[in-house]
Amino acid sequence: MPKSQWFVIHTLSGQEHKVKENIEKRIKAEEMSEYIKEVLVPVEKVVDVRGGKKTVTSRKLHPGYVYVEMTLLDEQNRILEKPWYFIQDTPGKIGIVGGDRPLPVTPDEIAVIKEQISESEETEKPKVNFEIGETVKINDGPFLNFSAVIEEVEPERGKLKVTVNIFGRNTAVELEYWQVEKA
Repeated sequence: MPKSQWFVIHTLSGQEHKVKENIEKRIKAEEMSEYIKEVLVPVEKVVDVRGGKKTVTSRKLHPGYVYVEMTLLDEQNRILEKPWYFIQDTPGKIGIVGGDRPLPVTPDEIAVIKEQISESEETEKPKVNFEIGETVKINDGPFLNFSAVIEEVEPERGKLKVTVNIFGRNTAVELEYWQVEKA
């Protein structure tokens, strides 16, 4: 049996999880477990604040795409019919990236994607990206509704160092990402 590789399936917008679930559900029923190893919809956790409440949601890293580790090509890089038609019969899929000559994703590219996913599990990433010098509005804590200017961004800690003008004096404050919003 040739080795499995990662391939990218292009899906209809918003159908990524449906395609993943459909493939996973059909693997056993259609005896495809020797061909299909893993199905992945890369997502990262993001933090948002709505109405003063911190919410954690997931955001797709590559909307419109599902990654499948499968044996699709033989040793001569010819398409194996069984897994090819199995994927073609998946509702919600547009096609395999590369078309009639599917292009496998390199192991390095998959490693990077998996790294992004596991990093987001450990640190909550803000839904918005902040920049030094940008003015933000504080939406939590003792400085609620004050404007502040970002002095430092620490993505690995999820913190911002900002300057708040209180009674005519600039005061340095450290806040978490979710405690501010774009002004």
